Amino acid sequence: MIRLQTRTDSSTLMVFFSPLLALILTAFSTFVVFFLAGVDGFGAFYVLFIEPLTSLYSFSEMLVKAAPLIMIALGLSIGFRAGVWNIGAEGQYVIGAVAGSAVGLYFYEVEGFWLLPLMSLVAIIAGMSYAGIAAFLRTKYQVNEILVTLMLTYVAILFLSAMVHGPLRDPDGFNFPESRLFHDSATLPIIWQGTRVHIGLAVAVILAFVSYFWINKHITGLQIKISGNAPRAAKFAGFDENKTVWLSLLVSGGVAGLAGVFEATGPIGQLVPHLPSGYGFTAIIVAFLARLNPIGIIFSALLIALTYIGGESAQITYDLPNSITSIFQGMLLFYFLACDILIRYKFVFTFYQRQ
Repeated sequence: MIRLQTRTDSSTLMVFFSPLLALILTAFSTFVVFFLAGVDGFGAFYVLFIEPLTSLYSFSEMLVKAAPLIMIALGLSIGFRAGVWNIGAEGQYVIGAVAGSAVGLYFYEVEGFWLLPLMSLVAIIAGMSYAGIAAFLRTKYQVNEILVTLMLTYVAILFLSAMVHGPLRDPDGFNFPESRLFHDSATLPIIWQGTRVHIGLAVAVILAFVSYFWINKHITGLQIKISGNAPRAAKFAGFDENKTVWLSLLVSGGVAGLAGVFEATGPIGQLVPHLPSGYGFTAIIVAFLARLNPIGIIFSALLIALTYIGGESAQITYDLPNSITSIFQGMLLFYFLACDILIRYKFVFTFYQRQ
């Protein structure tokens, strides 16, 4: 008989070994999926995980995709620590992109160093306001924030479609549903010439370190951690639950909005209907893979970004469906959470003898 037994102390060894074990199990499962699809497992594995690292273009594109994942996951991790489940970062990401882009398009013929900061500020406020709807309903009427943020995502996507088909559509774009191309003052500076790597990556890394020190060195970070791990203790300590909910949702919404406008003004260069690319949902995986650690989020975002680039190559090389990337990401999260059980529990084998 096999059963799980609670450890007297958390296993330090498994804290470091469980991510490696999860990667091994994911790799093995990937081989099985490729085999069932009639594809050379070793070749597909190389294309998916190794080949993107050998090409300058693919590596730079991996960094481009990692930037919004880092930013959104940082905001979500703060709420998750507090037990506030913002599942609709995709919607806040879209709203931030629409609001910030609208400012850039309003000042379409105006040059100035102030324009990009203004667009970013408006995007942050828009993302915070959109997340604030869930915060208000949670604190005022005890409405579940998971449902509210998730449903508002679809509203945001439809709103984006309405804007690019209407007020924000390029008047010289032959009726295509897209905005004008942003001019230089409304476009993120490139920090790696010859690639699309923009300053948003540097901002994401800086935010990760700021978030780390805020969570671990500031009294507000302590309040967030206690509210998530021991709600009753937080209540006895005098921490206001409603303030924690508002803070968590506003921060995550604001950062997601900033990521949205960075994506529009960076690699895309305009507002388009396909701006929602699932980053808001994928960032949930990124946050949990990093165990909600801000520094770990940088590395988990790079890993997930690698699967995006490798998945695109695998689709072309082996004629695989575009869902192959989502399959890998889902398996990785599943195995990671499963293996983390071994930190606090251990397998116990009991043998019974026939009488």
